[in-house]
Amino acid sequence: MIKRVPISALKVGMYITDLNNDWIPHNTQRKRGVIKKEETIEKIRRMGVQFVYIDVSKGADSQDSETAAEVDRRNESALQRAGELTPGLRPHVPFTEEIVIAQKIHSQAQGLVGDFMNNVKMGAAIDIAPIHRLADELQHSVFRNANALSCLGRIREKDNYLLEHSVNLSVLMSLFGNHRGLSADVLHQTIVGALLHDLGKILTPDEILHKPGRLSPEEFEVMKLHARHSRDILATTEGIGELTVITAAQHHERLDGTGYPEGLKGEEISEYGRMVAITDVYDAITADRVYHKGMTPTQGLKKLLEWSGDHLDPVLVRQFIRCIGLYPIGSLVLLESGRLGTVVETNEADQRLPVVRVMYHTRFRMPITVETIDLAKPGTQDRILRAVDPEEYRIDVRKFLV
Repeated sequence: MIKRVPISALKVGMYITDLNNDWIPHNTQRKRGVIKKEETIEKIRRMGVQFVYIDVSKGADSQDSETAAEVDRRNESALQRAGELTPGLRPHVPFTEEIVIAQKIHSQAQGLVGDFMNNVKMGAAIDIAPIHRLADELQHSVFRNANALSCLGRIREKDNYLLEHSVNLSVLMSLFGNHRGLSADVLHQTIVGALLHDLGKILTPDEILHKPGRLSPEEFEVMKLHARHSRDILATTEGIGELTVITAAQHHERLDGTGYPEGLKGEEISEYGRMVAITDVYDAITADRVYHKGMTPTQGLKKLLEWSGDHLDPVLVRQFIRCIGLYPIGSLVLLESGRLGTVVETNEADQRLPVVRVMYHTRFRMPITVETIDLAKPGTQDRILRAVDPEEYRIDVRKFLV
């Protein structure tokens, strides 16, 4: 049985199944195995980890533990409560219309960010104007219909993570900022900061940046320098606003001071730093990478809730969840009819009733004719029972998003 225990109850002889520290970016440390010495526990404690998961069938138990199922039920309850907050941004144009524009913006964005990073790396002349125009286009697309760019953010390749992550982060920050009512200028600056938050990785050695295996403690320290490099490069780039620098510089800071580059705590971290930390963690943990199988969107939201308070701002986490929906774009959900469907559009009036694209029937265990269903449409009887893991049915949700 899998249980969660607080770090204070962790002892030699326990079998760890999950260090529960995916909020630490670029975390490639070994996560499974029996604890054989006290030094291991101290290393885990220094990471800022508050709880870990253990398998009591393979190692020692603890009276302070609770089952993983109990934790999941509590997170699910918190997720449902978060979904009851005030509705967010409503679409102004149809999805089918905006997706055409969004595809062009998304493709252009990766190229522009890649070119900008290469120019900085080569010491070439830097023109920030195209990045500003791109930020405006992203912001306008999200305002017209946020579902379009959100949908494209779920269609990604792990070999192109760096650029896709930067673009996805800017989309999430645009969506989040719109939801929170940030002014146009502030929103623009935070979007630019999200687009260029990983700029400092141009100074990270390739053998570390692209290492498929676990980073050594020394390599991890080198990797962590990219946040400071991003800050320094942007601070000396003409045409970059102060909030852009702050957004990029603070995307790895954590409330409890375990983040970097400055180890800021609580209110020392700006509102925008706390926002981008949430979006950065969410996008990272839900992405497939060379060394990391991404969580489902719903699993990712539950983890944000679990890490709230210690590492992430709990109020902002709940607002973010309300912003992207109980069942974010790309979620695979089980309907009462037994059909499986991919969420392709959220419903701001009622998050329980998104637009889904069904493709499989669980009772007959076979594919069915693909059909798009608006669960909020009058006369539609089907409802969502729960989100499911695509791996359980070997379904590639990306094929059904556009």
